[in-house]
Amino acid sequence: MRYILFFHIFYFLSVVSASGALQDTVSVAAAGHGGAAVMPDSLAARKSAPAISVADSLARQADRYMLDYEFLKAISLYRQALESEQDSVKRIALENRKLQGENGASMMGYVYNPTVVASHRFSTEDFFLYYPMRDSSWRRVPNALDSLSGHPFAKAVYVPDGSREVYFSAPDEDGVRNIWHTEDRDTVWSLPALLNEQVTSSGDEVYPLLSSDGTRMYFSSDGLYGVGGYDLYVSEWDEKNRDWGVPVNMGFPYSSPYDDLLFYNTPDGKYTMFASNRGCPPDSINVYVLEYDSMPIHASVADVEALREIMSLEPDRIDDGDVEGKAGADMPENPEVRKYMQKMKEVKSLRDTIYAYGIAVDELRGRYAASDDADEKEMLAGEIGRRESVIPALNDSLKTATSALQAIEMEFLFNGVVIDLDKVNAEADREIVPKDINYTFVKMEMGDSLVMDIEKPEPEFDYTFMVLPEGRFALDNMLPEGIVYQIQIFSLTHPASIRDIKGLSPVFLHRPSNGRYTYAVGLFRSYADALSQLNKVRGRGFKGAYIVAFKDGQPINVNIARRQEN
Repeated sequence: MRYILFFHIFYFLSVVSASGALQDTVSVAAAGHGGAAVMPDSLAARKSAPAISVADSLARQADRYMLDYEFLKAISLYRQALESEQDSVKRIALENRKLQGENGASMMGYVYNPTVVASHRFSTEDFFLYYPMRDSSWRRVPNALDSLSGHPFAKAVYVPDGSREVYFSAPDEDGVRNIWHTEDRDTVWSLPALLNEQVTSSGDEVYPLLSSDGTRMYFSSDGLYGVGGYDLYVSEWDEKNRDWGVPVNMGFPYSSPYDDLLFYNTPDGKYTMFASNRGCPPDSINVYVLEYDSMPIHASVADVEALREIMSLEPDRIDDGDVEGKAGADMPENPEVRKYMQKMKEVKSLRDTIYAYGIAVDELRGRYAASDDADEKEMLAGEIGRRESVIPALNDSLKTATSALQAIEMEFLFNGVVIDLDKVNAEADREIVPKDINYTFVKMEMGDSLVMDIEKPEPEFDYTFMVLPEGRFALDNMLPEGIVYQIQIFSLTHPASIRDIKGLSPVFLHRPSNGRYTYAVGLFRSYADALSQLNKVRGRGFKGAYIVAFKDGQPINVNIARRQEN
C-alpha cells in the first residue's frame, strides 16, 4: 500500500511540474467575500512578515468562527479586538463585522431545513447557465446596460427576447452596484432608473430576479442586514405605492457568512435554486436544487453542529453499495482523513476548471478565426484575453492545493497511516445523485450581445453666470422663488440670436406687456454678486446694461429688493 502512496505523490509532482515550479508560499483562499490571504512557507518569509497586532489576530480568529457558524464566540472576539484597536477606520470595520455576528446569532432563531434534491459545483464564470431558465437569455457583461466587467460574480444580465422591462445590476457613478429598472417604449428603452432607497445600499446589489408573477424580487446584497459576504433578500411589490417594499433577508440556509446568489423558483413549482461558494475553492460556486415549499416552516436552531448540517445542504444520495461501504470500513471518519478528501476534491475541481477554461478558449479562438464581423471579433478578442488572464491564477491555486495535498500524504506516510487511494479517488470523483428524483443539470446557451436603444439623459443646464465662446439662452425662463437679481442687456422688437448675446450665459427672455423682447443675464441671489459682474457684461459691448430685481418671479424696485435682502 505504501508503494501506491509513493506513486500517487510522484503523480501529483508530475502534474505540478508540467505547469511550473512549486512556489515557496501557499495561497489560502479565504471563504466568502474577503478574498485570499498568503501564508509564508519559508523561515525567511516568516521572519520578514510584518507583526500582526493583537486586534488583527483576534479579528482573524473571530472571522474563522463566523465561517464556522460560531457566532457567539465571534462576537466575543470582535469585542476584544475593539478594545485593543485604536485606528478609527479599523474600528468601523470591526463594528460592522461584530454586527454581522450579532445578525447571525439572531438568525439562528429562524432557520428553514429544506429537502435538498441535488447540488453541483460550477465555475463562477457561467454557473447561471445551469439554471433551467430561458435559453440564450443571459447576456455577457459588459453590455448596453452594464458597462463594467471584472466583478467576481456579476458576469451577465438576464434579458430574454421579447422582454418589456428589465431589472439589472450596474454600477453607479461611484462604482457601487445597485439595481436599476428600464422598460421598452416601443422605439426606445427608458432611461434606467435606480430603485428606491430601501433596496439601495452602500454595498453591491447583484442578480435581481422577479418571481414568475412579478410580485417578488429576489436579489443578493453585501450592504444590507446580513451575516457577511452576499446574502439573499426578497422585496415585495407594494401595489398601493407602486414601489418595492423593504427587503427581507431570506435567512438560513439561503444566506450564510459566505456569498449566496441568484435565488430562483422554477415556473413548474417543483424546485428552488440558489448558488453559494460555501466550502468552494476560488472561482467556483455550488448550485443547490431544493424541493419547492410553498409554506416553509422555520424553527430555532440553538445547536451549532445542527446548524452546520443544515447549512451544508447535502443532498440525499443513492447507496453506492460496496464502494461506499468498504470506504467507510477502511477509512476512519477522523478530521485528518476528511481534510485529505476535501483537499483531493479541491485539486480535482481545479484541474477540471482549468481544462474547461482551455476548451472554452479554444472554442472562442475558433469563432474568432471564422468571424468576419469586426465588432464580434473585438468582443471575442476581449473574452479570450479575459479567460486567458484567469488561467494563471487557477494554475497557481492548483499548485498550492497540490502542495498541501502532498504535505498531508507525507504526514500520513511518516506516521504509518495507510489509506486506499483508489477509494479516496472514487469518493472524490463521485457525482451527487438525487435520491428518488432524477434531476440533471443542463447548460443553457449564452445569449447574443445585448443591443438596446436607450434614452439619452437630458444634459443639466448650468445656470451659473459665464462668458463662453458661444452664448446660451436659458433652458427655462422661469425665475426661482425669493429675491433674484439679473443684469438686463437690451430690449428688442424681434427675438435675439445667439450672435446677439456675445457669449453671455445664461440669458433669459422677458416679454413685457408692450410686446418687446427684453433680455437679462444671470441669476444672482445678492446685489453685490450682480454688481461684481456688471462691468464684465458692459465690457462685452452692452454699455447700457443695468441691474434689475425680481421677487418670486415678479419685477420689483432694486432698492426695495436690497432692503429686503438685508
